[in-house]
Amino acid sequence: MGTALTAFSQDAPGPSDEELNYFESHVRPVFAAHCYECHSQKAEKLKASLYLDSKAGILKGGDSGAVVIPGKAEESLLIRAVRYQVEDLEMPPKKKLSDASVSHLTTWIKMGAPMPDDGTRIAEEGPSFDFEKFRKEHWAFRPVQKPQLPTVGSREELLSPIDAFVRARMHGSGVKPASRADRRILIRRAHFTLIGLPPTPQEVEAFIRDESPDAFSKVIDRLLASPHYGERWGRHWLDVARYSDGMGASQDSKALPNAWRYRDWVIDAFNRDLPYDQFVKYQIAGDLHDNYHALATGFFAVGPTYTSDGGDPESKAQAEAETLSDRVDTFSRAFLALTAACARCHDHKFDPITAADYYAIAGIFRNSKPRDIPVASQAERDVFNNVQSAIKAQEKIINEFLDRTARGLKVNRKEVEAKMSEASRRDLQALREQLDRIRKAVPPKPASAHGLGESGSGDMHIAIRGDLRKKGPVAPRKFLEIVAGPDRPHFTDGSGRRQLAAAVADPKNPLTARVMVNRIWLQHFGQGLVRSPSNFGIIGQKPTHPELLDWLAATFIENGWSMKKLHRQIMLSGTWQQSSAYHGESYAKDGDNRFLWRMNPRRLDVEAWRDSLLAVSGDLDRRLGGAPDEHVLESTRRTIYGKLSRNFDRSVSEEFLRIFDFPAPRSTSAARTESTVPQQYLFTLNSPFILARAESLARRLQEGAPDDPARIALAYSLLFQRPPNTAEKETGLTYLAQEGDRNKHWKHYAQVLLGTHEFMQME
Repeated sequence: MGTALTAFSQDAPGPSDEELNYFESHVRPVFAAHCYECHSQKAEKLKASLYLDSKAGILKGGDSGAVVIPGKAEESLLIRAVRYQVEDLEMPPKKKLSDASVSHLTTWIKMGAPMPDDGTRIAEEGPSFDFEKFRKEHWAFRPVQKPQLPTVGSREELLSPIDAFVRARMHGSGVKPASRADRRILIRRAHFTLIGLPPTPQEVEAFIRDESPDAFSKVIDRLLASPHYGERWGRHWLDVARYSDGMGASQDSKALPNAWRYRDWVIDAFNRDLPYDQFVKYQIAGDLHDNYHALATGFFAVGPTYTSDGGDPESKAQAEAETLSDRVDTFSRAFLALTAACARCHDHKFDPITAADYYAIAGIFRNSKPRDIPVASQAERDVFNNVQSAIKAQEKIINEFLDRTARGLKVNRKEVEAKMSEASRRDLQALREQLDRIRKAVPPKPASAHGLGESGSGDMHIAIRGDLRKKGPVAPRKFLEIVAGPDRPHFTDGSGRRQLAAAVADPKNPLTARVMVNRIWLQHFGQGLVRSPSNFGIIGQKPTHPELLDWLAATFIENGWSMKKLHRQIMLSGTWQQSSAYHGESYAKDGDNRFLWRMNPRRLDVEAWRDSLLAVSGDLDRRLGGAPDEHVLESTRRTIYGKLSRNFDRSVSEEFLRIFDFPAPRSTSAARTESTVPQQYLFTLNSPFILARAESLARRLQEGAPDDPARIALAYSLLFQRPPNTAEKETGLTYLAQEGDRNKHWKHYAQVLLGTHEFMQME
């Protein structure tokens, strides 16, 4: 190849946690299993001068030149070699890689070939980490201790604990806190934050008229009591749970028609303010409590379960390894903000997580197989099973009748009906009619859900280089050593999930409370106190306010792990109630707002925006729960009830979600990205969904007010929670007064308002 590859652009942003995780989970295992023997620093004889165990080696290439061109998989020598498209360069030479492995390599290069920047290789055997040193030196592994509130300003100054920590951190920085937001902005912000829908004009005016000291507190309590709260905050968790209705790639193409029951369990859990420690335990081991909480194990069951694309041992082993990797990755990143799946082939490159730790956790999930969780009553199941038994019994009677008749006539079973007597034919017809009557009596299949069940209690071997066929030492099922210490117990209660759940939810675990507090803070402010919310490890970001994070985590536990109490605590702080006003001097010193001197202005996520379009136009169907709607753009229910495929490319509806930065549910998602692309604006101009909302809004405005000035005022009140200014009113009246079809003018005017930046923005 003639193309030379030197390095990635210095101006380009570094790879994201999710991209690095893709490399560690799907690419490095392929290299380790199939390439390192000849292309690593541990190879007995290096071949082709090519190292694949470091970033520098991959970028440099080998004797044949560059092997990887980031973003250009089809032009990369690596892909052509593993596809056996280059004569005398077929790699691996003994046996072609599986289609899944080639697909992982191709996807990785298309992503830009993200890799860790350390250039390390498979760790040497023996102790890899000084665990005590990590526990002392890395903030996330230290015990949560509730710090004293800092003293800020005069003693008469009344600050909430959150404000005290924020002001103390801000002291001496040169930035100044913004003033309190206007009441109209506050109630709009509160509604979008807690329920994902705008307030009605009546709710806004009632709040503005309420002069009591607890006026805003009452707004918060009302919203937390709304069933729509669970829909809003349940959707945030479903990102973490990589929720979908199945239908992934070729080795994970099965539909999950009952995944929605897990979604509804999550919504219900938030609405009931299920303590977070219980929320965690049920998702890990709810099936060991009762049938209702067994639905929570959908957290794992609605993820990918890979199947072999052939009967050979390598394909079967790889499918199982990929499934276990998903379970361990989702578990560790969601609850602990650790990338444990990076230890699948070797000890973790950065964090104190060994391969033995990985297989200790993987062994738990190897003993936990997907199963159908019964949801219907026992009586319903009994009726269904009895009718099914009756069908089988009747089919047996018919088969025995045919066998007897064939023997009596001394003919082949296939010929018996043609040669039997008329009397026998009438008897056979009667038996078949009886079978038809029984089949017509079959009730619907009893409702069920996707979940986990116990399937064993054995420990797992460490897989050498991630290959399950190559067994290393046994890794007893235990919790992570960095969290639970060297004397942590061996999990022997069935699969070990019950004990694992207890270990994660243990108040002494330094990670669990911190992780969830940070996730909740993220959704309130647009950025977490730790800006890598699913990676608290060594290469994750440090907290901007470490003492505040620990104070919130300790208080969270003291308050019974109540998420609603945490919402109130955050939202009643001056920090949360700040305006998003721009201040040049503060922005110059802290443009990234790490000191929290103002509220971050943000665009609504796609669910809140779409749901609000339906709400203001009067089209929103507020029914809760149930099976998903097939096409989200044809439905008037909330977006959370739309059907999602794991592959995320099967419909126009999913293309719409993807355009507006909805995360692909192939893996756990820590936080939403926010992009601005032309397709977003083209959607507001041309989409039948938007046009239908504009027509409904125009009709609502014309029917809801007596004249054009009042209708314009109503529009601004519905969409923006404020009156129009003079210029806005005059512009609207001028446009509506032009000659032509007034209904058409109103529809176009409504469409413009729905497509404004202000409508999709939260300040």
